[in-house]
Amino acid sequence: MSRNCPRPAPPISDYGLLGDTRTAALVAGDGGLDWLCVPRFDGEPLFGRLVGGPDAGTFRVGPAGPATVVGRRYRRHTATLETTWAVGRGRLTLTEGMIAEANRRLLPTTLIVRRLSAEAAAVDAVVEFDPRLGVRHRRPRVQHRHQALVCEWGSFAVALGVAPRLTIEPGRPVPITVRPGCPVTLVLALAHHEPLIHVEPVAAWDLLVEDESRWRAWSGEVDESLPFREEVVRSLLTLRLLTYSPSGALVAAPTTSLPEEPGGIRNWDYRYVWPRDASIGVSAFLSVGKPDEAQGFLAWLLHASRLQRPRLPALLTLHGRHVPAERDLPGWPGYLNSVPVRVGNGAAGQHQLDGYGWVIDAAWAFAQAGHRLYNETWRAVRGFADVVARCWQEPDAGIWEVREPAQHVHSKLMGWLALDRALLIADTHPLPERQRRRWRAAREAIAAEVRTRGFDPTVGSYVRSYGFSDLDAALLVLPLLDLDSIESSRVRGTIDAIRDRLSAGGGLLYRYPPGRDGFPGTEGAFLPCSFWLVQALARTGRRDEAIDLFRIMLDRATPLGLYAEEMDPATGAHLGNYPQTLTHAALIQAALAIRDAPTPDTGSGRPRGGA
Repeated sequence: MSRNCPRPAPPISDYGLLGDTRTAALVAGDGGLDWLCVPRFDGEPLFGRLVGGPDAGTFRVGPAGPATVVGRRYRRHTATLETTWAVGRGRLTLTEGMIAEANRRLLPTTLIVRRLSAEAAAVDAVVEFDPRLGVRHRRPRVQHRHQALVCEWGSFAVALGVAPRLTIEPGRPVPITVRPGCPVTLVLALAHHEPLIHVEPVAAWDLLVEDESRWRAWSGEVDESLPFREEVVRSLLTLRLLTYSPSGALVAAPTTSLPEEPGGIRNWDYRYVWPRDASIGVSAFLSVGKPDEAQGFLAWLLHASRLQRPRLPALLTLHGRHVPAERDLPGWPGYLNSVPVRVGNGAAGQHQLDGYGWVIDAAWAFAQAGHRLYNETWRAVRGFADVVARCWQEPDAGIWEVREPAQHVHSKLMGWLALDRALLIADTHPLPERQRRRWRAAREAIAAEVRTRGFDPTVGSYVRSYGFSDLDAALLVLPLLDLDSIESSRVRGTIDAIRDRLSAGGGLLYRYPPGRDGFPGTEGAFLPCSFWLVQALARTGRRDEAIDLFRIMLDRATPLGLYAEEMDPATGAHLGNYPQTLTHAALIQAALAIRDAPTPDTGSGRPRGGA
């Protein structure tokens, strides 16, 4: 499509994810690769059309004229994406993927492989290669080497090879005809401060096929008896693609500034690591027998938090450094005119007590699975628990990162969890008795205060913060803790109150009463909350209700099985950064809760896993 007839912005749900466990690309249903940051998830955009408009660059490979998408899928248990269009009498299929960093042999470069093939008749297609590096949309220095187009920006370079050979110039759409039996294969190699290795397109295709075999083997290790196994495996693959292999860190999302409200200002940069979100993800990996991912994350966290220890930062870069200060990008139009487009994140300096609970819970799940914590890891966990024991009475920003600190009940619950799990780890790891007594006393004090100040008898529910009657969907964590019995009317009343008063309809939940966060405008329903409700229902013996809700939420996935952070209750449109680690991790834990739910024939179910 020409610049004179710009492509309309596809729905967020139209995008598929490609990844190599180092960075990730988003590809629209028309074949437009509209988002790719290099050399890492949090690097500069090479193709930024998603939020930067046409001037930010794209790499589109697809039909030249009117076409209808007749099939779009990931090849089963792989990260390879297929899109098929009906074009006149023929069909055109784009098969594409990235070579996973963790599975590379001697390839220092990122490789994106894209192949067009035709069936039934020849099909007219187009290749539009328009890389623009960075927030200023810098054009490259261009030359042709080794039968490839090479684009350079200082220490960063890309090489585009095509077979059969095709002359391509950046920014100029090139028409091609794809004939049955004669596929067109493109390979894009990227290098930063490294030699740019040219890989022949046919050899790159063979590497992608080999990569598929490794992904299938990785997926095949997931328990065959797991309920909703296909959906769980897709979410696990998504989490793995969002894990930065060089460090083991799990990024919250690969995008920035996809809006929580189209046209609004709730646009944030999620290309960083929230220890909370990452811990929930690694607990999901552990629960399906994937300890390597958990071990990698704990090692990263140990390294990343060392400069601020014993304090646990709210978020970090992929290499464990301070997140850049939040700033707006002038001139970037945003997705559906949602401005500002932001890089960096202002939540980096917040005190979020709940993060300690999630992280120590993940460490406990790791230990519970039979893995002993390294001495230095245990020292770090002990330091985190000491912070909780000392600071739990202070107000914090909470899981929702509000700008005015408050006495959030969910934060207190997670402080309780941090100390409880630390004490459980101490059953098999050395701990001075004085420290043990201090943790135990703080744990009991938190429980007593939450029961007294965190429950509103007029509402019949635990509430969002002390002294207020607002509800908080994060309190659905209650059945996962031993602070209050899952049989108690308080726990069940909280679940029912949240389900009723925070309902957005159709199984969706708001995370708190809309508009109660100090920002103008509104937001969508928060997708992880619905999966937390599934988990809460399953843990409290309401397995059939949990399954019914889980099926409803599975139907709300994109056609490729992906989820954003939020959803518009009126239209079902996915909102916010995408795909979202927290949503996919919550889906996996919900499925595991259904598996372990008590039934009349099984009594109390399987042993409890992590929160």
